[in-house]
Amino acid sequence: MAETQIPEELAYTAEDEWARREDGQVVVGITDYAQQQLGDVVHIVFPEVGAAVTKGEPFGEIESVKAVVDLYAPIGGNVCAVNDDLDGAFEKINEDPYGAGWIIAIEPDEPAELDSLMDATAYAKHVAERES
Repeated sequence: MAETQIPEELAYTAEDEWARREDGQVVVGITDYAQQQLGDVVHIVFPEVGAAVTKGEPFGEIESVKAVVDLYAPIGGNVCAVNDDLDGAFEKINEDPYGAGWIIAIEPDEPAELDSLMDATAYAKHVAERES
């Protein structure tokens, strides 16, 4: 796990999504660990902008050469942006999961929900437990 990046400033879900507050919104993507497990990402099913998402519920799917898995909302709210730059360039998720590989932005219903997610230390422990 030493080569897995887990930035300190982000919040994490048990389903391997990360979340970051940014200008009143919450930007969401998958973790470095998740993209390593998936392998090369080949497709994403995005939600519509304006769609309501519920914390802990699927909002889309990510497909790789290995699997198709659900993407889970770390908080509830409405989708205010999707990363259109990923269309045809899904490798950005593998190359830069915490930057150019972001997936959606959510206008949160309850911004405090973000505080219930794991911090980097707790997420690193969660990953280590699954690896052992």
